[in-house]
Amino acid sequence: MSTYRLDIGYDGSGFHGFARNRGVRTIQGELEEALTTIIGIEVTTAVAGRTDAGVHAKGQVVSFEIDTEIELDRVWRSLRSMLGPEIAVHSVTEVENGFNARFSARLRTYRYSIEESPVPDPLARSSVWHVGEPLDLNVMNEAAAAFVGSHDFASLCRAQEGRSTERTVARAEWARRGALLVFEVEAKAFCHQMVRSMVALCVEVGRGRVQAAEVPGILEARDRNAARGAAPPHGLVLWEVDY
Repeated sequence: MSTYRLDIGYDGSGFHGFARNRGVRTIQGELEEALTTIIGIEVTTAVAGRTDAGVHAKGQVVSFEIDTEIELDRVWRSLRSMLGPEIAVHSVTEVENGFNARFSARLRTYRYSIEESPVPDPLARSSVWHVGEPLDLNVMNEAAAAFVGSHDFASLCRAQEGRSTERTVARAEWARRGALLVFEVEAKAFCHQMVRSMVALCVEVGRGRVQAAEVPGILEARDRNAARGAAPPHGLVLWEVDY
């Protein structure tokens, strides 16, 4: 048995998320179909982060195991030809047996980008949330600081039966990068819609509608209704995965 790793990026605009879903176009569906065609046997993949519909990735990692060896360069060139330009395959490598893109990951980093200017940049409409008003960066960072550490994030997660909402966040902070406000958050794992819900809550703090001091109480409530929904998916990028 041989194990292979793909490092990929993608524009998620035209996909119904990463995970395969019968009847709709997904990253995993396109990728597995291409791999099966190229290699000649059915391929099932594991992924570092199952991104939602409209969410993008710069540093996504995928792995698969098959009972044969492949010509790495040929597979890489064929994938680039079949999947580009929406899905970019940066590399195809053979890795040690036991490697799994999901379970071997130690840290995942997401970025979310916001535009404050009153007039949106039409060239960024698929990758930036246009808020259209100035936000207070200082209080947004105060709010983000409450996310760091181990918490039950039930207030900021879309419920999934039988799954824990306890997570440990290593870093969460906002910064100005040119004309954008960018949120970066790192954790070993996230629950469904957690990052987008963090962003939505921080934006409400930045607008002055919620006080930063209220954020710990919102987390402690463990109630989805205590939060402020989820930010649009198109501003979110799975930026990097560390192993």
